[in-house]
Amino acid sequence: MSGPLSEPETWTGRALPRLEDPAIVRGWGTYVGDVAARDRGCLHARFVRSPHASGRLISITAPAGVTVFTAKDLHDVQPIRAVLHRPDFVAVDTPVLATDRVRFVGEPIAIVIAASESEAEDALDLIEVEIEQLPAVVSTAHAIAPGAPLVHDVEFPGDPNTVVDGRMHTDGFDDAFAGAHRVVSIQVSSARQSAMPLEARAAHAAYDRASGRSTLHATLQMPHVTRTGIADSLGLPEDDLRVVAPDVGGGFGAKMTLAREDVALVWASRRMRRNIAWIETREENFLAAWHSREQVYDVDGAFSADGELLALRGDLVCDVGAYCCYPVTWGVEPLMAMAELPGPYRVREYSVRSRGIITNKCPIAPYRGVSRPMQVLAMERLFDVAADELGIDKVKIRHANLITEFPHRSPSGLVLDAASHQETLAAAVELADLEDFRSRQAAALAQGRYLGIGISCFAERTGYGTPAFAARSRPFTLGTEQAPVITPGFERVILTMDPSGTLTLRIGAAPHGQGLKTTLAQVVCDELGLRPDAIRVIASDTDQTPYGWGSFASRAMVIAGGASMLAAQELAERLRVLAAERLGGLPVDIDLVDGHARVRGSDQPGVAIAVLARDVYHSSHLLPDKGDPALEAVGVYDPSGTFANACHIAEVEVDPLTGRTVITRFLVAEDAGRLINPAIVDGQIHGGIAQGVANALFEELIYDDRGVLVTTSLMDYLPPTVAEMPHIDIVHLETISPASITGAKGVGEGGTIGAPAAIANAISDALKPFQVGVFHIPATPHRVRAAIRSGTDLHVIPLAVPTPEPEKEAQR
Repeated sequence: MSGPLSEPETWTGRALPRLEDPAIVRGWGTYVGDVAARDRGCLHARFVRSPHASGRLISITAPAGVTVFTAKDLHDVQPIRAVLHRPDFVAVDTPVLATDRVRFVGEPIAIVIAASESEAEDALDLIEVEIEQLPAVVSTAHAIAPGAPLVHDVEFPGDPNTVVDGRMHTDGFDDAFAGAHRVVSIQVSSARQSAMPLEARAAHAAYDRASGRSTLHATLQMPHVTRTGIADSLGLPEDDLRVVAPDVGGGFGAKMTLAREDVALVWASRRMRRNIAWIETREENFLAAWHSREQVYDVDGAFSADGELLALRGDLVCDVGAYCCYPVTWGVEPLMAMAELPGPYRVREYSVRSRGIITNKCPIAPYRGVSRPMQVLAMERLFDVAADELGIDKVKIRHANLITEFPHRSPSGLVLDAASHQETLAAAVELADLEDFRSRQAAALAQGRYLGIGISCFAERTGYGTPAFAARSRPFTLGTEQAPVITPGFERVILTMDPSGTLTLRIGAAPHGQGLKTTLAQVVCDELGLRPDAIRVIASDTDQTPYGWGSFASRAMVIAGGASMLAAQELAERLRVLAAERLGGLPVDIDLVDGHARVRGSDQPGVAIAVLARDVYHSSHLLPDKGDPALEAVGVYDPSGTFANACHIAEVEVDPLTGRTVITRFLVAEDAGRLINPAIVDGQIHGGIAQGVANALFEELIYDDRGVLVTTSLMDYLPPTVAEMPHIDIVHLETISPASITGAKGVGEGGTIGAPAAIANAISDALKPFQVGVFHIPATPHRVRAAIRSGTDLHVIPLAVPTPEPEKEAQR
């Protein structure tokens, strides 16, 4: 840490500079590409990928001198299999390399090995692949149509190509719906997105001939789970594989999923007994590195005359692509949507069907917020439309329906802990000054300019452990032949103080840019009376850390933070016992402050914690407590979860001639509980909003009617730049919930969750003179301009279901 630190009462709550930053900003970080570059003798891999969305793989031919491995070579490698034990869940295997069928453009079908990246790329062009092209399923409507081709030849319990079909219907729903003053119906949809991390996927597999162990450096979010998945596929003891995630250039969920390429790379490295590197290209990243959020929701709200939501009905459809993501399965989007659609609102009666439908497209995996941006879009557009139809103010209708009593049990069984839904809405509205905006809006309209304002309220489920993940599946019976369900959740840490009094914290979580090492240091050092620069946090290395679940779902600060606090409290108690024996008094009277142990209220100078530490290691025979001759504590935390909440307000200006939307102001009232490091929290919110802006206005993966991805470069896929980002004003509220022992709630996904709905509502408000509303994102200039010209709402135009059977043809 640069510069001196003043000694505060607590480190928690201070906007400390991130401990991780100096090395990164100076270019001293280590990424997978650096590991590969330093290994001058390593080989390089490229993957042969399918050019067709659906087909029968006939042959793969390589010229002499080209090293290529296919599924036939990997005959003893087990497929990747992620399961849930639910009657509506259909499990399928994911082969490491395609066997007899290809199921999406970009699917890996062979791995080419060469002495350099350029030679591997050249060799790739020499591989001849013969595929008999088959009809492709490129939309969910096509997938469930009668007679549709099956993406996988398995038995579906319901509609064809439907792999998850969750349903819920409360007892009083029908009566509540029938007695409503008005039923408001909308359809919202979202285009498919890529997480598009700055660093695409990359891996370096090393083989040690002396021990027979492999080491995989890869750009990951879940190193331990990756090790488990690869070891299961290759039939290895997990101890024979070390997995390391060095510095990671962005993850956002897409790097929490086991990559087929990583399995193939480790296999090839062991087969050849050589080190092999693979650095993914941006085109490959768009083609094959997991997509997200191609969803359509039909939502009906039954309202009373004064705007109370009496009942909610949803038909939610998620396109989950061609294969199941490991470990969270292709149930992750539809099951989250089903459970969490009501959000922060009081919904007494609820009927929902939520489906995961497979298509011949790249598989989906969690991306920042998972289904929540769409859930919030659906609910916030519903309330805006209901307010217009009922003649009620849009702020008042939200105040009338937001949850006020806690804990609150939703109709899906979720328990929402203490939060500030009403208060964040009020704070955001006060900051926005709606009366002033309406005056500016009217004046602008008189000049031919179209301004709009939009509100978005949401609850973000964060820091949830095994109780939440176990609820997605029926219980697994140990000792049976059922396929085991992977249930993520707990975190375990090991905190050690060495003889010099400095700390090492080993965590199972895997930070990748969130500043977690800094915030954990703040939490631990508050308990032990030390400075954050006296602790080293070790993460993302399976040889050096306890088994853990990595970083995703806004969980690391809550769960790893809770485990770290518990370990620090245990270690602090041991130090108090030692200090009390030396200084006199009881352990409860000892304060750990400024690197010393002191008797509270005493004038004694106390004893340095470093002295106590040296005594434990070097004079263990004299220890008064006859305890362990080491200073080490283990913390384990596995909570049910806690809900953060926020209100976003966006101001926009829309140019009706071009359809361009400019965000002129963005306001956030956020409640993430206790802020361990306010600067890091603000950074998470800013980054999340940037990706929410991308979802709302810019980013879209587009397939043609053959299932070919046409947006495979940054010439076609448009992320926002700093020029498109507005200034963001943030107000923090703080609700301390007993559901989190640190008092902190997760904040990593909130910006992405709330921004799209606020922007869609703002554009709809701006376009009121044209009687046009936004119900599909991204609201691109072309779509906005077309909606204005036609005078119809902005909806997605789905691909037509093909009627004739396409001819099967063999293509080389």
